[in-house]
Amino acid sequence: MDEFRNKAGKKAATVAIIANCFLTVFNIAIGMIAGSYALISEGAHTLSDVITSIIAYLGFKIGQKPADDEHPIGHGRAEAISGLVIVIFLVLVSYEIMLGAIEKLINPSTITVPETIAAIMAIFGIIINFAVSEYIIRIGKQINSPAIVADGKHQKTDIFASIAILAGVIASNLGFPIIDPLVGLIIGFFILKTAYEIGKENIDNIMGKVPSKELISEIEKVANNSTPKAQNAHEIKVDYLGSYATVTLHVEVDGSMTLDEAHKIIHIIQNNITQEIPEIKYAVVHACPIGLEYNHDQEIDN
Repeated sequence: MDEFRNKAGKKAATVAIIANCFLTVFNIAIGMIAGSYALISEGAHTLSDVITSIIAYLGFKIGQKPADDEHPIGHGRAEAISGLVIVIFLVLVSYEIMLGAIEKLINPSTITVPETIAAIMAIFGIIINFAVSEYIIRIGKQINSPAIVADGKHQKTDIFASIAILAGVIASNLGFPIIDPLVGLIIGFFILKTAYEIGKENIDNIMGKVPSKELISEIEKVANNSTPKAQNAHEIKVDYLGSYATVTLHVEVDGSMTLDEAHKIIHIIQNNITQEIPEIKYAVVHACPIGLEYNHDQEIDN
């Protein structure tokens, strides 16, 4: 599984970097030739995509490192942290693009009407960005990597940016040249919006937001079906560490069992959870005697 994740993560990063290097060179070059600030802005954006793809892959690689004495449950949160580094970078890129667009809007004499070749480049941008973003997000979800998914979502914003550039070139040639820097401003806002979404998702991951009801139900089902000697899995708490998660839960067993019997049952449940639910890497199960009232308000199960 780890070897598959490594190969898939490397493939996603390689595709993203190659595609964005191509788009960066052509967006900036054609933007300068055609006189389109929006296309040059998009070139700066795709350059940021190259850097964020590298950051995402580095986070992914660190997150793959096995547990050690200082990190007993692994390095998984490196992926979420790399997602936050991407957010900081996106905010800076967004600021620079919007600042340049605002300066042109304040000084309309600096605005030029883009040539038709800018529209052709925008169409190429739509096609390439759609294909690459769908591919990266699909791989990221397949290997459950927050860093790769974040990079794919970032890539997807370029589709809307390219559509806006195409509309801007058409409008500018119809007698509304001010549309071009306005599109640059819109691109800046798109990047800022993406930064917010990626930041929220990765902060939720680090802060331990409640997982989906489907995952809780799956854990409950596996625990209850592991052995007839245990029932009523409850107090299920999941903690995400990047691409994988840990879980603690309680199950009810016969209070007259010996410690040895209860211990064996608990290990059967723990093993079944980690084997049947790939994203759960560690499971800790607490045994409760059937019928015994217990205060579940404590924050952490030991």
